[in-house]
Amino acid sequence: MTDPNRNEPTAWHALDGDEALKRLEGTSDGLDGEEAARRLTEHGPNQLQQAEARPWWKRLLEQFNNILMLVLIVAAIASLVLGHTLDAAAIFGVVLIIALIGFIQEGKAEQALESIRQMLSPQAKVLRGGKRQTIPAEELVPGDIVLVESGDRVPADLRLLEARRFRTEEASLTGESTPVDKSTEATAEDADLGDRTGMAYASTIVVQGNARGLVVETAANTEIGRISEMLRGVEKLKTPLLRQIDRAGQVLALFILAAAVLTGTFGVLVHAQPLGDMFMAAVGLAVAAIPEGMPAIVTIGLALGVQTMAKKNAIIRRLPAVETLGSISTIFSDKTGTLTRNEMTAQAIWLPSGEVRIEGIGFAPEGSFHRVSDGEPDREALDLDEDHALRHFLKVGVLCNDAELGEEQGRWKIHGDPTEGALVVAAAKAGLTTEELRGKHDRHDAIPFESERKYMATLHTLDGEQLLLVKGAPDRLLEMCHRVRDDGNDIELDVGLWEERINDLSSRGLRVLALAEKRVRDIHELADEHAEEELVLLGLVGLLDPPRDEAIEAVKECLAAGIRPVMITGDHAVTALAIARQLGFAHTERAITGREIEAMSDAELEEVILEVDVFARAAPEHKLRLVQAMQARGGICAMTGDGVNDGPALKRADVGVAMGIQGTEAAKEAAEMVLADDNFATIVGAIREGRKVYDNIRKTITFILPTNGGQGLAIMLAVLAGSTLPVTPLQALWVNMVVAVTLGLALAFEHAEKDIMTRKPRDPDASLLDLFLLWRVVFVSLLLLAGVFGMFSWIQAQGGSVELARTGAVNMLVMGSAAYLINSRYLLRSTLSVEGIFGSRPVWGSIGTIVVLQLAWTYLPFMQVIFTSEGLGIGHWGVILAASLAIYLVVEVEKQVLRARGVNGQPAANHGSHDRTGLKSS
Repeated sequence: MTDPNRNEPTAWHALDGDEALKRLEGTSDGLDGEEAARRLTEHGPNQLQQAEARPWWKRLLEQFNNILMLVLIVAAIASLVLGHTLDAAAIFGVVLIIALIGFIQEGKAEQALESIRQMLSPQAKVLRGGKRQTIPAEELVPGDIVLVESGDRVPADLRLLEARRFRTEEASLTGESTPVDKSTEATAEDADLGDRTGMAYASTIVVQGNARGLVVETAANTEIGRISEMLRGVEKLKTPLLRQIDRAGQVLALFILAAAVLTGTFGVLVHAQPLGDMFMAAVGLAVAAIPEGMPAIVTIGLALGVQTMAKKNAIIRRLPAVETLGSISTIFSDKTGTLTRNEMTAQAIWLPSGEVRIEGIGFAPEGSFHRVSDGEPDREALDLDEDHALRHFLKVGVLCNDAELGEEQGRWKIHGDPTEGALVVAAAKAGLTTEELRGKHDRHDAIPFESERKYMATLHTLDGEQLLLVKGAPDRLLEMCHRVRDDGNDIELDVGLWEERINDLSSRGLRVLALAEKRVRDIHELADEHAEEELVLLGLVGLLDPPRDEAIEAVKECLAAGIRPVMITGDHAVTALAIARQLGFAHTERAITGREIEAMSDAELEEVILEVDVFARAAPEHKLRLVQAMQARGGICAMTGDGVNDGPALKRADVGVAMGIQGTEAAKEAAEMVLADDNFATIVGAIREGRKVYDNIRKTITFILPTNGGQGLAIMLAVLAGSTLPVTPLQALWVNMVVAVTLGLALAFEHAEKDIMTRKPRDPDASLLDLFLLWRVVFVSLLLLAGVFGMFSWIQAQGGSVELARTGAVNMLVMGSAAYLINSRYLLRSTLSVEGIFGSRPVWGSIGTIVVLQLAWTYLPFMQVIFTSEGLGIGHWGVILAASLAIYLVVEVEKQVLRARGVNGQPAANHGSHDRTGLKSS
C-alpha cells in the first residue's frame, strides 16, 4: 500500500482501474471489515478540518457590541468621572454579569447547532466483502469500493472503475459549474484537474448517472483537502427576527437617551437641581429603561426551538427557518416515503393473459401468486415453473434493477430504492434470487433512471441472445412500445386496453410500473434511441405504499391551522388521487399532470393553484413553477425534495425541506430543514414548534419591557415633579439583571398553547411589537409605576427613611413583575385556573429564585451597603404581596375586556391565508 504521508501524490488519473486496485491492494468486491478497520486506524477518519469557531474571547467581546450595552458602559464611565465610584463599579459589574449570561447561553446555542450539524454527516454506499452497505463517509479508507449515483456528493477521491452516463459538477474544485462527463479511461499524467475524466473528486456533486469507484485518497489527501478548502464554520446566530430586535433596540436606546437628557435638563432648569444629581438621575433613567437582557433571551428562545425540533427529527440547517415555519400557509409534499410509508410491496401484476395477485406485505420473501378470475384471486397458488410469462416478467424486474434484499439480525431489509426493492422481493417469493440471476446474466451496460427520462434500461444476454430490458413509468413505456408479448408471441399493442389496466391498478392506490424488452444485436454501449422505440411490453406491476397513519392526523392538523397540504408526485394521477382521499386532502376532485402544467401560462397556473391539491406525473422543474405560482398569490411555502434536480425548488421555497433518509446530498445542501425520518408529520410538528417559538418570544418581550418601562417612568416622574427618586440607578440595574436572568428566561420554556394549531398562519412581515403588544406594555408599565410610587409614598408617609422606602419600591417592582409573569403565560387567555397559575415549572422555579435573591438583597449587610437598602418588616411584605396580587387581577380583567371586544392578541395573520390556500374560514 502507498504511504499516507508521502510527499509526492500518486497520479491516480493516469493509472487504469486494475493498476489502481493493485497499488492499493484492493479487489472489485471491496475490502473486508477487518482490513477496513486496520486502514481506518492507519489513515484516520475521512474528514476535512472544520473551520475554527469564534474564539471564546471574541464571543465574549461581541456581547458588548450592541447599543443598549454601550449606553450602560458610557453611563458607568461618566459615573466614575463624577466620583460615584460605587455606582460605576456596580454598573460595570451588572453589565459584565449580563454579558457573561449571553456569552454562556450563546455558547450553548452554538454547541447545539454544531451537534445538530453532526446529525447531517454524509453517508456512503460501499461494497465490503462483496456486499452493499451504507456507512458514515468518515469511515471510508483507501481501497474501498464506493457506489455513487445522481444527487450524491462524492465522499472521497475516486478512481472510476465503472461509469454509466456519469457526470459531476466540479465547481467546488475548479470553479466551473458546467457538469463534466466522466469515463473509466486513464488520462495523461499532466492533465489539468478538470480534464481528469477517470476521477470523481471529493465534495463534487453527481448530476447524472451512476458509477463505481475505488477510493484512492481521503481527508486532507484529497484534492479538496490539498487546496485547503474549509467546511462552513459555525453559523452566526443572526436571523431576521434578531436583526429586527437589534433595530428596535437602537431606536429604543435613542428614545431613552433623549428622554434621559430632557428629563435631566428639566430638573436643572425648572427645579434648580444640582447638575451632578440630575446627571445621575438621567443615568438612572437610562439604566432603568434599557432592556439589556432582551437580545440574549431571544437568541436562547431560538436555540431552544432548534434543539426541540432536532429531537423530533426536524434538523434546522439555517436559523431563519425557525421563524419562517410559523408563517407557512402551504406545504408542497412528495408522496412516496413522506406521506406514505415507503414500504413498497408488489400486490398485483397484469400480464397479457390476465391479472395475478401476490400475497404478503413487507420485505419478507414469503407469499404465493394467484390468478385472478372475475375480480377475485383463485384459492389455488400458481406453479411458477409452469407460468413462463410470469417467471420471465419477475426475472426482468430483478435484472433491470439496482436494489438488493438482505437479512440482518432476523429482519429483511432492502439496500437501494424501495420501489425497486419491491420487485426484488416479488421475485424472491418465486424463488428467484438477485445473486443467482445477476450472476448468470451479467449487465453489459445501463441507462440509469432520471426523472426527465422516466425509465431505466439495462443490457444483458439471456438464453444466448442480447436483450435490452426497460422498467419505468407506464404511460412513458406505452409511448415506447408498439407490441406486447402474449404467450410467447408478439402481437399489436392495444393502448386503450392497457390504459384501462393502469387505471384499474391506480384506482386501488397502487403505484404502477411497466416492464418491457427488446431483442438487439451487437450493441455494446446503450443510447436513448436504443430504448425509446420498438419495445415489446411484458406487463404491469402494482405496488402498495400505504399512507402513514401519522400523516393522516398531520393533514387534519394542517387544515385546522389554515395550512394547505399539496401533493406532488411522479405517480399516475388516479393513484395520487386515491392516496390523497385516504389522507383527507381538501380538494381531491381532480389532479393536474406535469404535461398540463407545461401547457399552462404562469397566469393560468396561478389561477388553478388554489383549486387543486394533487399534481401527478410531475417533474422537479414543475415543482419550481408551482412554488412561484403560490408565492405570486401571496402564499408562504414549504417544499419537500430529495433529488439533485429538486435544488431550485427547495431554494426558491420559503422553507426547503430535504429528506434525511432518501434525500441526496445535493437536496440537503439546498434545503433549510432536513427530515431525519422523511415523515410529513415531522414537517407539521416543526411548524407547530416554529409557531411556539415565535409565540414565546412575543410573550418574553411583552413581559420584559413593562419592568423597564415601570421603573424608567418612576424616575422620570420623580425628576419632573422635583421629588426624591423612588429607585436609584444601581437599584434599577439590579432589577434589570435579576428579572432578565430569572423571570425573563422562564417564558422561553413555555409549552405551546392549546390553540396554536387552530390559528391562521402569521404574516412574516408583521411587526413584532404590534398595537396589541404596545398597549399591553404601556398598560402594565403604568400599573407597575403606580405600585412603585404607591409603595414608596406609603412607607415615607409612615415615617420610614428614603432608603427603606426605596427598598419597598424595588421589592414591589420585582414582585409585581413576578405576578405579571403568570399573566404573560397566555397573552389573552385567562390564567385564572390551576393549570394557568401552577402549570409551568420554569415560571415557578424562576419566581422561587427571584424571591431568594430579593431576600438576600434586602437583608444581607453587604448588599445593603452596596445598594443602600434596609430590612423590611412583615407588614411591608404583606402590602407588597397584596399589591402584586392586585396587578395580576387587573391584567386578567384587562384580558377579559379585550376578549369581549373581539381582540385576539395574535400576530397579524397572512392576509386572506384561508382564501389564498383555498380553505374556507372556520
